[in-house]
Amino acid sequence: MKNIFHLIIREFKLFFKNPVLPVLFIGAPILYGVLIGNVYKKGSVTNLPIVIVDEDNTTTSQKVIQMIDDNESLKVAEILPSTFNTKDIALKNGADVVLVIPRNFQSDILQQKNPEIVYFVNASNTLTSNTASIAVATVLGTMKAGITIQSLQKKGVPEFAAAQNYEPFKSTMIRQNIRSGNYLYFMLPGVLLTVFQQVLLLGLALSFAQEFETGTFKELVSKASNPFKILFVKTFPYVFMSIFIYLLYYGFGMFYDMKLETELWPFIYSGLIFILAVCFMGFLVSILLPNQLKATEVLMVVATPSFILSGFTWPLSQMPKWIQAISDCIPLTHYLKIFRILFIEKGDPSLIQPHLNNLIMIGSICFVLSLIILTIKVNKAKRELREEVEADEV
Repeated sequence: MKNIFHLIIREFKLFFKNPVLPVLFIGAPILYGVLIGNVYKKGSVTNLPIVIVDEDNTTTSQKVIQMIDDNESLKVAEILPSTFNTKDIALKNGADVVLVIPRNFQSDILQQKNPEIVYFVNASNTLTSNTASIAVATVLGTMKAGITIQSLQKKGVPEFAAAQNYEPFKSTMIRQNIRSGNYLYFMLPGVLLTVFQQVLLLGLALSFAQEFETGTFKELVSKASNPFKILFVKTFPYVFMSIFIYLLYYGFGMFYDMKLETELWPFIYSGLIFILAVCFMGFLVSILLPNQLKATEVLMVVATPSFILSGFTWPLSQMPKWIQAISDCIPLTHYLKIFRILFIEKGDPSLIQPHLNNLIMIGSICFVLSLIILTIKVNKAKRELREEVEADEV
């Protein structure tokens, strides 16, 4: 029994002597608890952007707009005079609803012609689309009731009888991108792309750390002393192998009857930029931490919560600003936005440019830092090689 007790004490000492294990075992649950708790702390979705097309521009249409803006779930992002290019404007504003108030709306109500308000709901995100559509329906229902009661009361109809009539105008909801209402179609691509980033980071964690740890970095430098050349050699296999992962994912799409169709070139160059951004982020950590285990652990801390922080399921706008800042530093956040625009919402490829710029910025910063640190390590390895050659000559 005494021997077992000493062995247990020994294990505790070994555990706390390891510089990584205590941080990982205790720090990771604390970190993820704080992150995930703050992501969902708000509990409900508010201030969802909505684009309104006001073709009537009267006091009645302005009252509709004001009531929508007063609803805590909605926020009027833009008011347009016509329906021209509304889809791209809505995607640009991140709006899940486009509501159209028709021409002669006020006069048709006064003449009891029963005009129709149509609102288009982007169903690519089940949570936000449902919240927004319910909020719009509530506002329009309240508006209908108010108009009807006021109108009939002016005619001398008692309030209790006036309240039975609720149809001064019609309201019709049209759902778009409806296939994402299928939860498999909504979730599977996002999860698979998250796994793709995680697989890349796992491999990249070992790319340079393995060379440093096994002592083969000098051999690499003796064959390729140019840091640009080394980074190219390290990057190419991952880019090449990524093609097969994309083909595998395409096979999943065919198997599950998920037709992911979009313009080819925007998909190709956005995918390449995403892969390079992930590669350079992985290289930076692998060069900074010349230990395979530590590099892997750091990159897994980055990769594990990335799907939750990406805004793919829970809107980024509902998260605290400091979490949004962390999210913006993860390549997956921007690539999932690109994926949604191209494949689910069928938006114009020009709309992905801001997210591409963010990926380019992440990739460029990581590339420059990787290059600087790698150049220092290459120069150090060159000096050591020269000293070894001189020692051998002596």
